[in-house]
Amino acid sequence: MSTKRVCLGKIVGVHGIRGEFKVKSFTALDTDIASYGPLEDKNSKQKFELKVTGRSKDLLRIKVKGIDDRTLAETMIGTELYAPRGVLPELKDEEIYYEADLIGLNVYDEDKNIKATVSGFYNFGAGDILELKLATGRQEMIPFNKSYVPTINLEEGYIIVSSTGMVFIEDEEDSSEC
Repeated sequence: MSTKRVCLGKIVGVHGIRGEFKVKSFTALDTDIASYGPLEDKNSKQKFELKVTGRSKDLLRIKVKGIDDRTLAETMIGTELYAPRGVLPELKDEEIYYEADLIGLNVYDEDKNIKATVSGFYNFGAGDILELKLATGRQEMIPFNKSYVPTINLEEGYIIVSSTGMVFIEDEEDSSEC
């Protein structure tokens, strides 16, 4: 099984005095978050057995085994909940990817010259963004769409970034020309 993990949700608040959490679920059907077995925090130090207990507006109310008071629950606000990539269903649509599938892919230009690796995947509200780590160590962010990333090959482990979407500047001296 792959060591990659996928963030399925985030603890965003507490509910009541018995340690219930308000959770923002990132699964297609939000209540499915509890169906993938125990989830882990970002550092894999804590495991959480979840049970969906209800809703609070657009958030789920979740009970975590072993957490029974509000004070302890409050210390966990902000915790992201991860599952191993291998427990998630395979995607049938070639246009949909799990974030974990993209991280670590090589980034090529249209001439198949390696330029970077995918180091992050974000969405700040205006669309998906890929973070690329260039060979120089510098980080760049580009929109994750067909204009910028016309080719994704998960089997061979790479993406191609369009030259119209991205100009790779090899060193800092050239950056003044932009």
